[in-house]
Amino acid sequence: MSVAAVTGFPAGRQKRVLPGFGLTMGLTLTYVGIIVLLPVIALVLKGAEIGPVRFWEIVTAPRTLAALRLTITAAALATVFNAAYGLLMAWVLVRYRFPGRRLLDAMMDIPFALPTAVAGLALTALFSENGWYGQVLAPAGFPVVYTIWGVAVAMSFTSIPFVVRTVQPILEDLEPGQEEAARTLGATPWQIFTRVIFPAILPAYLIGTTIAFARSLGEFGAVIFIAGNLPMKTEIASLLAVIRLEEYDYNGAAAIALTLVAIALALLVVSNWLQSRLTRRRVPA
Repeated sequence: MSVAAVTGFPAGRQKRVLPGFGLTMGLTLTYVGIIVLLPVIALVLKGAEIGPVRFWEIVTAPRTLAALRLTITAAALATVFNAAYGLLMAWVLVRYRFPGRRLLDAMMDIPFALPTAVAGLALTALFSENGWYGQVLAPAGFPVVYTIWGVAVAMSFTSIPFVVRTVQPILEDLEPGQEEAARTLGATPWQIFTRVIFPAILPAYLIGTTIAFARSLGEFGAVIFIAGNLPMKTEIASLLAVIRLEEYDYNGAAAIALTLVAIALALLVVSNWLQSRLTRRRVPA
């Protein structure tokens, strides 16, 4: 029996999941253009007005370099933690069944729903010297509040769902046949993970960690409370851009913001390129 006889639709229309390709594509492009592209283009044009010499002077100023260095370093620390913990959490949520699993799964989305400023206040209260965590860490010589570690903690809190939610569906869709075949051939659990499972989830894993890093670069609300915002010490780049706006230094704010956008876009391009190469290697010719 033909597909048209079963579904009631002509065979040539089976690829149309949503009615009206022109309408749906037009709405999608309109949204992307207005919400995503136009602000980025406006930022690029504003940065172009500065001129390369002035732009370089702003970006290489000591205070700007200190803010960029802190932001990138803290984002890298947060991403390293998220890469390890996010993969572990996705593995636990997919491979094990235990009481409270659904609650734990739902809690992974709290950073998405919680206002970042509220998260920053909560983290500051926890890690301050009289907080639950801080009263243990500070006497041990490991203060968190008003240090780079506090910045990294706040960035990690807001960006870890990107790793978990990117890896989790790939783990759920993995076919168990390859793992069973490797097990029958005498492979150890570690060999099965490193040679069968991890290569399959690696493209999504790269995307998740890259997005988490990009998200950390632009974090603002969760960081400003726990960082202390000390110039040349714990002042992040996004806060410095806001300070430049408050000083009516629009060129300075645009230059700093454009630098962060350029770093994030470069990372996303490289990550997508690596993902496409890894995916092509796994697809047989």
